[in-house]
Formats: sequence, C-alpha cells, structure tokens
Amino acid sequence: MKQEVSAAVPSVPSPSPQGWRLAQVGLRRGATQVFDRLELQLDEPRIGLIGRNGAGKTSLLRMLAGLEPPQHGQVSWQGQAVHAPSRQVGLMFQNPDDQIIFPTVEEELALSWQSAHGTDRRAAKAGVRQFLQARGLADWAPRAVAALSQGQRQWVCWLAMLLAEPRVLLLDEPYASLDLPGQMRLAADMAASPQQIIVSTHVLEHVRAYPRVLWLEQGQVRADGPGAAVCTAYEAWARAQGLTHTPAVEA
Repeated sequence: MKQEVSAAVPSVPSPSPQGWRLAQVGLRRGATQVFDRLELQLDEPRIGLIGRNGAGKTSLLRMLAGLEPPQHGQVSWQGQAVHAPSRQVGLMFQNPDDQIIFPTVEEELALSWQSAHGTDRRAAKAGVRQFLQARGLADWAPRAVAALSQGQRQWVCWLAMLLAEPRVLLLDEPYASLDLPGQMRLAADMAASPQQIIVSTHVLEHVRAYPRVLWLEQGQVRADGPGAAVCTAYEAWARAQGLTHTPAVEA
C-alpha cells in the first residue's frame, strides 16, 4: 500500500495540466506485470525516483521517453500522447555503452550539437570543441570512447544531453559510475539546468532536497511527497528490513 508521509510535511504542489500525465497505465514485460493501472501527474521541476532494483524506476523513465509504450492506458506530455521518442525529451541510460554510438568524444557530442542547432558536421565539431574548452575538457575531443573509464563515458552521455537541449532530462542512475568529485560536478550541473529533471537513484542525498520524490516498490507508488520525508521513510523501511533479515552471528 502507498505510505502516507507525515501530515506535518508540506504537501506536493498542485499539478498543472501541462506536465506529464500517466492515466491507468499498464505495462507487462513477459510474465511480469511491471505497472498496473498506474496514475501519476508529474509537474515539479525536480522529481526523484527511489526504490529497490526492479521496483520499476527504469521502466517508468523508458515509458516517459517513448521507448516502451504501455499496453494499457496512456502516457502524455503537455497534453499530447507519447508514442515514440522525441527530441524534446532526453534519456540518459544507466549503462553509457547502451547510448554512445560514435568512436570519439567529438563525434558523439557533434551528433547532439547537430540535433539542437541543425548545422553541418564540420560546424558541429567546431562548436563541440569550443564547448569542451569552456569546461576545461579540450583534450577530450579526439579521445576514443573505448579508452575512457565507465565514469568518463557516463560524463560524455551527460554532456551529449546538454548539447541536445531537450526540455526534459530523464536520468537513470546517473551517479552510479561516478566518483565523488564527478557526483558533485553532475549535481551542480543539474542544479543549474533549466529543464525539468526526473532522476532515479540509490544515492538518496542527491534527491533529499527535491520538492517531490516517489518511492516505487514492485511497480506501485509506496510513498509520494517532499524528498526529505520520502527518503526518511525509505531509509527507515530499509533498516527494518535489514534487521528482520540479518542472520544471527555465532560467537
């Protein structure tokens, strides 16, 4: 059942009709019922998704991105049904190797530049080099993606999303491959981004201050409210689960 957050905590702001709407959404993958009659309105500028692996966080992001349409119900954005990917909505995959398609950083980022600006390939590469130089990453342009670490490849995916200039950023476990300095840089970048951001993460500190966080459990919304309250409830539940399932240690 959905957990109620404390009545002393301010409620989630009233939704507007111009954001995301999930109406009676049902999604099945093989024999697994991922979502069943899911109802959500997602309008806040920052929304966090938390929960255990397999709770439905990635599936929700994929539906919003138009990559996995539901079998039942409807997903809509700004009043329009979502049936396929749109350049207005960017999704950063959990595994950067599922997203990067070009052999060098410059080529990968140039694709995003072209998507946003409509320039030819040569002009796009020039724009990318200026962009990287402004970020202190000029030496990244010619580097082979295969030679980058997992965290560096994740960073390339983030930069590609910024250059594409979508209106919504969907991030699936963006901190998972990053060291602490990388997490701090990404958090600062996200804070400065004007787009709506919906992010799934196991690192609760990155969403604790968000105006809204959803705790998903087996495709259901277990709790929904301000980040501080929902994260605290999830932590308490996780501690209780750990105490319940921790085997006795023999002396």
